[in-house]
Amino acid sequence: MTLTQLKYTLAVAEQGNFTLAAEKCFVTQPTLSMQVQKLEEELDIELFNRKAKPITLTTVGEKIIAQAKVILEEAKRMNDVVATERGVVEGHFRIGIIPTVMPTLLPLFLNTFIKKFPKVNLKIEELNTASIVEELSTGKLDAGIAATPLDHPQLIEKPLYYEPFVGYTPKSHPLSSIKKLEVEDLEKMDILVLEDGHCFREHVLNLCQITRKSKSFDLKSGSFETLIRLANEGMGMTLLPYLQTRALSEKDKENLRYFESPEPAREISMIYSKNLLKIPIIEALSETIEGVLRGAIQFENIKVITPK
Repeated sequence: MTLTQLKYTLAVAEQGNFTLAAEKCFVTQPTLSMQVQKLEEELDIELFNRKAKPITLTTVGEKIIAQAKVILEEAKRMNDVVATERGVVEGHFRIGIIPTVMPTLLPLFLNTFIKKFPKVNLKIEELNTASIVEELSTGKLDAGIAATPLDHPQLIEKPLYYEPFVGYTPKSHPLSSIKKLEVEDLEKMDILVLEDGHCFREHVLNLCQITRKSKSFDLKSGSFETLIRLANEGMGMTLLPYLQTRALSEKDKENLRYFESPEPAREISMIYSKNLLKIPIIEALSETIEGVLRGAIQFENIKVITPK
């Protein structure tokens, strides 16, 4: 039994076709078929129902494939052990970033990181916090960038920066005449918030919990751009993470109202499994992000708001 045989067999299981699997593995179809057959002969079982279209796994084949995935994943970790020992910043790295961070953070650091560490092959996905935690737990992700604290027993949280909240109050809004906002100013105000599933929504709800015990948030949206447009139409005010405000038009920036010190803010962290071996890449990513954010966020006195 070889890793190559397991790799080819897994490809067939995923593609449901020997020809497509061979193309994926960059080998000829006869070569791939021969290796799969050798594995079946060694195990003395049939892994696939070859008469089905697409090809399907037998009952025992499903169990073998599940184990093959574990073996191949562990084999990859050997390279991670060597890279970590040598402090080498290279290899494949899968990272998930929450939707309220990815559009504003990624353009700030990605180009710099790629140029500085060209041997790292990043695979980046936009995922909510729950999905990031789940995929870190199953090994599908190497790291995530999300709002913290999460207090997950199997995860390490490495704070990257603290992002203040900023009020967006159009000229028609009662708070537009105030130069600096206080949390108490939000009382009885219609605040537009993101829909369920976004951690920034939970941050806003938690920020306002003292003054919003009974009034519900009726207006919801999935994007900050929509919230801004609704606010401009007189539907209320909204709160934005600081980095989101940097791309606003000059006209819209006139509607921004910052909070009195200490500014309410959210903590954004790199999160990863305690068993992760790709520490050199984690450190390189963290240092790159922290470096570019030092110039972008210069707030010194903040109050960290956590989700409910």
